[in-house]
Formats: sequence, C-alpha cells, structure tokens
Amino acid sequence: MTARPHARTVEILSRLVGFDTTSRNSNLELIDYADAILASCGARTERTYDETGSKANLWATIGPENEPGIVLSGHTDTVPVDGQAWSTDPFQLVERDGRFYGRGACDMKGFVAVALAAAHDMAGRDLARPVHFAFSYDEEVGCIGVRGLLAQLALKPRLPLACIVGEPTMMEVAIGHKAKRSLKITVEGTSGHSSRAPEFVNAVEHAARIVVKMREIGRRLAAGTGLDELYDIAHTTAHVGTMQGGTALNIVPDRCEITCEFRVLPQEDADALVGEITDFIRREVEPEMKASAPGAGVAIELTAAFPGLDMPADHPLVGQVKRAAGRNGHQKVAYGTEAGLFHELGIPTVVCGPGSIAQAHKPDEFIAAEQLAACEHFLSELLRTADPS
Repeated sequence: MTARPHARTVEILSRLVGFDTTSRNSNLELIDYADAILASCGARTERTYDETGSKANLWATIGPENEPGIVLSGHTDTVPVDGQAWSTDPFQLVERDGRFYGRGACDMKGFVAVALAAAHDMAGRDLARPVHFAFSYDEEVGCIGVRGLLAQLALKPRLPLACIVGEPTMMEVAIGHKAKRSLKITVEGTSGHSSRAPEFVNAVEHAARIVVKMREIGRRLAAGTGLDELYDIAHTTAHVGTMQGGTALNIVPDRCEITCEFRVLPQEDADALVGEITDFIRREVEPEMKASAPGAGVAIELTAAFPGLDMPADHPLVGQVKRAAGRNGHQKVAYGTEAGLFHELGIPTVVCGPGSIAQAHKPDEFIAAEQLAACEHFLSELLRTADPS
C-alpha cells in the first residue's frame, strides 16, 4: 500500500497551491498564511520585503532563542502556466492515482507544506536547538528574494548550524550544484534597404558572431579536463537560449537580442567566462561595428547570477541528512538552488526534498503522495538526530 501524507500536510498543500504565486505576482497572501500557522505554533516570525512591498521573505524560529539551529528553506514563487495545456485547474490541488496535481506542488510547495505541518509537532516538544523556517520569493527568476533574508541573517549574532533546501530530489541527498551566470546581449546596428546592405551595420550578423563564440567556448569546456562525474553533465556548459532580431528580409536589421548562460562547476570561475565573452565582444565585435557607424555597439546585461554548491561528502551534516532520509549515497544536481547562497554565507547546506525535478515547470505538475510521506518521515528523523556541528 502506498504511503500517504498526513491530512494536515495535504490541507496545507491545497491552500499553498491555491495562491497564484507566479513570480510576476505578489506572494503576500501565502506569506500571511504561513506566518499565521507558524505563529500559532509559538514561532517568532519576521519578514523582509522587496522594494515595492508586494513580496516578502518569511523567517521564523521555533525553539530556544539564543541557540543556532537547522534551517528548512523553500521558495514560494512558481513559474507561469501561460501556454501550457493543463488537464485540471493548476491552482486547485487535485489528487488522482496517488499523485497531487497543481502548479508548484512539486517545485516546491510540497516541501513547504510538509515543513509547515511539522511545525505543529515541533511546538509540543522541548527542542534542544531551534528550527528555522526560511520562505523566499523570486527564486525562479534568479534567486533574487532570498538575498534580502540572508543579508538580515548575516547581522544576527550567530549563524544557523545548517540548512536543508527542500528542492525536489526524490529525497536523495544533493551535496552540489552548478553556479549560473545569465546574460542578455543586445546588439545595436544601423538599418536600411537590403539592396544597399554593405552601407549598414547588420545587427543579426554581428550577433551571430557572438553565438558562434559561445558555441566555441562550450565545445572547449566539454573537451576539458575539469570534470565532476557526480553530475549528469560532468563539465561546465555554455548555452544560447534565444536570438531575436530583424523585421523583414529587405530591411537590414538594426537590433538583435541574445540570451545566453553559463552553468559552471563550483570549483571553476563563472565570472571569468562572463569576462571571456565580454572581452570578445569589446575587442572583436564592437570595433568592427563602430568603424562603420560610431553609434553602433553592444550592451551586455547580467540578468541572473548565483553561486554553486560544493559540500564535502564527509561533512557531518551530509551524514546526518543521509541517516534521516534513509540514504547511503549522495548526488549532485544540474539545476541551481538557493543552497549556494546559504553556503556562501557560511552555513553548511544540502539539498533534499520530495518530488522529481522532471515534473517541475511542466503542465500537470504533480508530486507523489509517497514522496510527501517520505519527507514527513525525514523531518521527524532529522529533529531527533544529533546536532550537525
């Protein structure tokens, strides 16, 4: 018989899915709901807001006030459902065949629901060390929101002992993920009739040179020796996602926009790769453009950046989380998380949460009932194990 989560977890998950917290929207209704649950369990809560006041992080603590504890971390925002063919309402939790369907059910409101449900049990225990809850906004658009929470955390007298980021890993223990640098590169040329094309600066042609350079960098990285076989893709990668420019065949395009990224092994220098493509543009592409039209040029914008995670496999936290999750091994994941930012602050961090990343961001996103139940058991075991210090 398939294990089922507690009714309280399902009720909370249903409410969380019901809040449309797509990153473009406010998350305050969800934060109010989570805050009320935690406060009713005796938690001390505080918030950090974005500059508009329409989004917030929530930090809450249950247990001793002057002791460092373990952080349970999750983001509250989701990706859009626009253009996706859902068979059910994405903002209404639906159970079918041992699965719970809804936007964010897997990524990552499932973990948040389990953590909030566990708060009721924590409230009735005499915890030797506190449990901290960190719920953030705008993770899906570049791990933006949690930075404000971490800035406040850095001002506290003592940092937490450890952090568990509950991104979907099928309850496997992930000790590493790659860093990321995302770029928007806008090439500005000059426009005119295509019959006189040589007189103008074709933005698409110069953008194509940048795309080819990214491909060259990617091939060099794939052929290099800096490999980490714990990753599915064992090397750093370079990728061009979109290229948009031009309006008609008989018009020389004066603008072209590229989006591209580097996914970088933690031991390698992500900023050096950004510097390499930037130097190529400034040294090779722009001078040729400006020789024909001084006003032509290339704008380079860093749109997202977060550090990688690289926890030592023999760190006590890794062993503790493995025991609680009932796992012997560990892994590294290709996708990015907020774990790198917690770790960068000096908090030992691993990624371990319910559900499969293969379901994230898809129509009919779901989380299996047995995964929620496994996460409940994990948190229960985690709280009764020894400190990870």
